[in-house]
Amino acid sequence: MIDNKYIIYHIPGKKIGVTNDLYNRVEQQQGYEVGEYEVLESSDDIDYISKREIELQKEYGYRVDLKPYNELSVNLKLKNMKINVTEQTTTFPCPINKLKGQLMDNIEMRWDTEHGSVYLDTDLVKWIVKNAKTSMFNNERCYVYNKAMIKYLDHKRYKNEIDELPFNEEDCYEHNGDVVFYFEKIRKWAEERGIYAKGDPKTQYIKLMEEAGEVGRAILKQDKPEIKDGIGDMVVVLTNLAELCDMTIEECVESAYDVINKRTGKMKNGTFVKD
Repeated sequence: MIDNKYIIYHIPGKKIGVTNDLYNRVEQQQGYEVGEYEVLESSDDIDYISKREIELQKEYGYRVDLKPYNELSVNLKLKNMKINVTEQTTTFPCPINKLKGQLMDNIEMRWDTEHGSVYLDTDLVKWIVKNAKTSMFNNERCYVYNKAMIKYLDHKRYKNEIDELPFNEEDCYEHNGDVVFYFEKIRKWAEERGIYAKGDPKTQYIKLMEEAGEVGRAILKQDKPEIKDGIGDMVVVLTNLAELCDMTIEECVESAYDVINKRTGKMKNGTFVKD
């Protein structure tokens, strides 16, 4: 702690966070050097600094922490587990075959990552165990990627919010000013019918090819209602295919857009040809 104060730091283009040990948190753990970050405010009042952090995150357009700093456990040690959090990963002090037991012993543990805060519950335990990888430096340690973990938590939170909504025809388009994505409704429909429990990515891929063929035939016939129906069916299948491959359609779209957004080229014979 510098002068017994809590510090709001800013890594331009990355995040705004709070720490009581600026050097250890920003330079040692996250790898940034002096000049690559700035101090926005400091105070010995943790309640004020926690509220101010969230205000600044909103003002600068960064991801807003799910819980304010004063509600987070800044001590990463709970019972027998001491995790190591870096910008990219969260590392656990045990091999994968013992990970579930260690995590279950530390339910309700909280920690902060570059991409958001984490609260350990039984659902997250399942996700961590499923996605953990053995450290290349130590077989007795394993890790998960923070960005993927926070995406899972955001998806789970959004799904819970959707499940609580009383869907009607108007909700298909808007709820409290925010668009309600059909992807979540598709997933809910598929889950209720056992597609995720009993489905298989290979069969979904075959179905996708069948739907693509129907769209092709509809285009040749210039049958707009069939084109519309076929494209919609393909979106449904792609949503389910992504889920069966342990990802979401939103992640796939985001990844694709990140690539094409920077792509340049020109139209040639009715097709965009990249440079």
